[in-house]
Amino acid sequence: MPAFVTGRLLGKFRGASLRIPLLLVVALTVSALAFTGSGCRPYKKGEALYKIHCANCHMPDGTGLEGNIPPLASSDYFSKNPVAAACIIRNGLQDTIRVNGRVYSQPMAAIPKLSELEITNIINYIGHSWGNRTPYLSLANVRKALEECN
Repeated sequence: MPAFVTGRLLGKFRGASLRIPLLLVVALTVSALAFTGSGCRPYKKGEALYKIHCANCHMPDGTGLEGNIPPLASSDYFSKNPVAAACIIRNGLQDTIRVNGRVYSQPMAAIPKLSELEITNIINYIGHSWGNRTPYLSLANVRKALEECN
């Protein structure tokens, strides 16, 4: 391409070509700072909440207590409908359930003080730990489930 054409094109688009990457860098930087600055680490928060509220019964490695407390590790019950865990966490469970072919009838205590966000973080932590590979649940999905079970 002749130099005068290249020069004219560069002259026309030089400002725009620099502005777009610069705006992109600024937007990504602001997003990253907002995300990390708010302390928003859902997986780590879910793990910490799990250790406080769930690990005593379901064990730190999600294996449960054989015959009494169902496992969360590689759990077919959890994997089939992870959003149902929101209601179980909030309201407890009195029913008999079958997990990985075994029947469990030990009641689970409710944890009503947990926020919707905390429940979401716990579910997403369980869903990506110990062999579970469930899709991430959004806060909106958990909120909807909690509205329906209350």
